[in-house]
Amino acid sequence: MNKPLNRLASTGATRREALVIGATLTGGALVVGCSPADILALGAPHDFGAFGPFVKVAPDGIVTVVSKHIEFGQGNHAGLAAIVAEELDADWDKVKVEFAPANAKVYSNSLMGVQGTGGSSAIANSWAQLRTAGAATRAMFVQAAATRWNAPAGQITVANGVVTHAGSGKQARFGDLVADAAKVKPPQTPVLKDPKSFTLIGTDKVRRKDSVLKSTGTAPYTQDVHLPNMLTAMVAHPPKFGATVASVDDAAARKVAGVVDVFQVPNGVAVVANNTWAARQGRDALKVKWDFAKAEKRSTDQIRKSYADLAAGKIQPQDKAAWQAFDARGGAQASGGTAAIETTYDFPYLAHAAMEPLNCVAIVKGQSCKLIHGSQSPTLDQLNAAKVVGNLPGNIEVETLYAGGSFGRRTNFQSDYVAEAVHIAKHVGGGRPVKLVWTREDDMRAGYYRPMVHHAVRITTDADGMPAAWRHRIVSQSIMKGSPMGTPKIDDTSVEGAKGSPYLKATPVVDGQVINAEVGVPVLWWRSVGATHTAFVMEHTIDQLAKKAGKDPVEYRRALYAKAGANRHLAVLNLAAEKAGWGSPAPAGWTRGVAVHESFGSVVAQVAEVKLENGVPKVGRVVTAIDCGTVIAPDQVKAQMEGGTCLGLSAALYGKIELKDGEVQQANFDGYRVLRNSEAPTVETYFVASANPPSGVGEPGTPVIAPAVANALLAMGQPATTSLPFVKT
Repeated sequence: MNKPLNRLASTGATRREALVIGATLTGGALVVGCSPADILALGAPHDFGAFGPFVKVAPDGIVTVVSKHIEFGQGNHAGLAAIVAEELDADWDKVKVEFAPANAKVYSNSLMGVQGTGGSSAIANSWAQLRTAGAATRAMFVQAAATRWNAPAGQITVANGVVTHAGSGKQARFGDLVADAAKVKPPQTPVLKDPKSFTLIGTDKVRRKDSVLKSTGTAPYTQDVHLPNMLTAMVAHPPKFGATVASVDDAAARKVAGVVDVFQVPNGVAVVANNTWAARQGRDALKVKWDFAKAEKRSTDQIRKSYADLAAGKIQPQDKAAWQAFDARGGAQASGGTAAIETTYDFPYLAHAAMEPLNCVAIVKGQSCKLIHGSQSPTLDQLNAAKVVGNLPGNIEVETLYAGGSFGRRTNFQSDYVAEAVHIAKHVGGGRPVKLVWTREDDMRAGYYRPMVHHAVRITTDADGMPAAWRHRIVSQSIMKGSPMGTPKIDDTSVEGAKGSPYLKATPVVDGQVINAEVGVPVLWWRSVGATHTAFVMEHTIDQLAKKAGKDPVEYRRALYAKAGANRHLAVLNLAAEKAGWGSPAPAGWTRGVAVHESFGSVVAQVAEVKLENGVPKVGRVVTAIDCGTVIAPDQVKAQMEGGTCLGLSAALYGKIELKDGEVQQANFDGYRVLRNSEAPTVETYFVASANPPSGVGEPGTPVIAPAVANALLAMGQPATTSLPFVKT
């Protein structure tokens, strides 16, 4: 490889710029015509077995599916393994999964542009790819058997990992044929099964592949990594976002038994020690003076008011073109007439609060670097680590482990905690492993939250009470700001769920605009991203319109879906209403609320039964209907609907991160309340039959529960809910 390419990473180049820089440094000989994935994968290993990068078959007949997607609780490994096993006709009990190495060229997520897991895309992105891999491997075993038995390939069948010749009755297991099969040239376009012949996909045979590992404590997490001569590091982060170190007195910290070193890193002061306790004690002993000159010093109430003033036109954005139309049909007409509904909605910052706080093991020796952690986006981690050590992204080794949740937090454009670990390991040097550990308080206070968001909605209606003109303003920070591919004019993560809504499609006049406010609080995608707030606004507004029109909210939606041609929405609504007994009396003391929303290619409807206990909503039964295309693993989809519902309800009832003079007030679960087991509803899940390719299920269950609860409260005579969380303490 041309040595000047080793300087690529140290330039801080974006993926697009890397193409240009790479071509310049090599005279165009090596990288002209390469894709960004080519550049990012330079230096990465490309040695795969005979069956390609996604399938391994061992002499004992064990089939290993190589997953390019991290497993951090969502159960995608079961679905990914099932896709291969179905086409291969493998014995499900002899199928296992392992994490793929970091290689953007081979393992890129085509829906994300990098190797990474997110956007509920693991199954959708891998569906065709893994079907092809499984079918190709099956064809290789069939041909190997046909050659060995001198029989036509058309007479060879495969079932449960056993290859059989129909004429002679000869049989062989995968392990018996693997050496011969490995010599067969893989077909480029293998024949895929007719879905009607599936025997595994769509059945409850598809169970998790990590249950035993996690139940026995043998699943490897970052905290389980213990390497020879390894150090542990903790970092003192600034109490306000954007602050920097002015000075540090580390004398007391260095006296703590076990502390090895104390030094500054770009985002704070690192304490490196022989164990976690010493690192924490040393960090607590630091005396740091912070420079707050460029820090965010406002409280959330001040930020919230500035959002409301922007939406109301009381203050003007610094950039006169800052307001961007995400849906505009009729323009100024949306501001005329007498409004049937004119209201605002406010949503707070939310922490990800995954069960496992952030952590990473980094090993740096010169320009070489290895990362060991639950990497949600190996490509971004490679890119950001490469910038620190001055190497090519593809030369950064990433060993991906299980992670205890994420909800989006483990992947961001800066790879914040990963880069922090690499800076520390680089300072330590010599290839000595360093494990960076964040406490729960670090995780809660050091940033990256679901943005605070403000909506202002004004709707006029026609003679039938249906929306005639819809004016919508959204104020939010941009999650996509700082993207390697540039900051878009309209950040779709701010408007998804409002943009393209069937309710707007059914409205003749629409004026929808968004502005991305400048705030010094780091923000990030949170499970279901923009739908966390847009679903609430759209669905709760529709119920208010239905109530004002004197119409049943299910019938009101049916009319709008018919007008918008939203057949999938109508199908899930009808199924949920049927299974919930909509139209019949709810159980005594309970009231029903309904909501429907599309996100990540799937449409979900929920009917929630709700009552008030001491002024707090209590959710009992939740009936869920989902159209997610082909269902790979029904039990896993149900689990995701249950988990998504509980997470969404937890945030709706209690979730909020607040700043006072720029400092985060919540530090642990005593201040950031989450749903308790006794508060969890019973969730029933039903599927709309579909032959379409699979779509997302990890996130679509999250945004629907909050508006369903708000609509139940509205139905029992409570005022409309204009801000979350429901519990205001």
